[in-house]
Amino acid sequence: MSRRLILCCAFLSLSLMVLPVVCLAGPMGKITLKDGSQVYGEIVEMTEGVIKIKTLFHDGDPIKIKWSEVTGMDTEEPMSFVLSNGTILQGKPAMTQPGTLDVKTELLPEPIPVQVGSVLAVNPPVKKAVAFTGNFNFGGSVTSGNTDLKNFSFVGELIARSERLRLTLLGRYLYGESDGELNARNAYGTIKLDFFVSKRFYVYTGALFEQDTFQDLNLRTSFFAGPGYQFIDVGDYSNPYLNKMQLNAEIGLGYFNEDFKRAEDTSYFTGRWGVNWNWPVLPWLTVFHQHQGYPSLEKTSDWYVTSQQGIRMNIWENFVTTFQINWRYDNAPSPGNKKADTQYLLTLGYAFES
Repeated sequence: MSRRLILCCAFLSLSLMVLPVVCLAGPMGKITLKDGSQVYGEIVEMTEGVIKIKTLFHDGDPIKIKWSEVTGMDTEEPMSFVLSNGTILQGKPAMTQPGTLDVKTELLPEPIPVQVGSVLAVNPPVKKAVAFTGNFNFGGSVTSGNTDLKNFSFVGELIARSERLRLTLLGRYLYGESDGELNARNAYGTIKLDFFVSKRFYVYTGALFEQDTFQDLNLRTSFFAGPGYQFIDVGDYSNPYLNKMQLNAEIGLGYFNEDFKRAEDTSYFTGRWGVNWNWPVLPWLTVFHQHQGYPSLEKTSDWYVTSQQGIRMNIWENFVTTFQINWRYDNAPSPGNKKADTQYLLTLGYAFES
């Protein structure tokens, strides 16, 4: 075998050995654990107390290691470190002794010693300052001839979320007439602002506005505030069917006022509870439920509950169809009116998420 052929074979073998390492796009490094073992690979990130690393021996998703088991990290490329005191460092880490990292930055000649236990995140994913989600839906029908019918409905929701704040706007409007005579007209809207004291616990304030011609109601208003808790949030579960589920619940106090057309107006202080559940079961199917309750603190027989629930399906790109049931219950309605109202809506709309 010629010398040239031998060199070509050797080069090819070396290339095949190095190729998997070259294909790893992230910073290559070494993780040292408390038991003395070491893991080599592409360090992806560390958030929520778990570090993810892609290794050459594992084909698939990055392996996950508890950060509490890590005593050191070494890389030849800079990484971002978020510390418990709010400091953010950009540099190359090297373990000097178990539990301590020396982070070499471009700004200082000497490395900065960092305790592993003080690191909250490594290479955390960049989040938008404000993320928007929402949907707008329309429904309607027009019949002419022997019977003249007109029905229109609009339902919309907008949620703006930052690290600490969440603004929720919800509104709907329904209108109907038969043979030129009005038979349905009502509007409903809420606005609520949440301030997250921690990742889960928040305090909120908000307002409710409602009008219904056929409930003798000029305007129903409520202003409320209280604490809430985010029991489930996006990313809590790795299961793809549960990954985007959200569930939060609230309690609080408020002031309730009902301005009637004919009946005597009422106003009183209330308690309040609220539940919001949103579950994208599949990329094209979402199940949702929202409700609020307002029990009077002055008269136990006077209380009000409103809810909306349904399913939303993607039909093409961001266009959706929604089947929704709205239910309202007023235990002390205007004289001559029923306590409960139920609305069934089938709408087409547009959903978005940034």
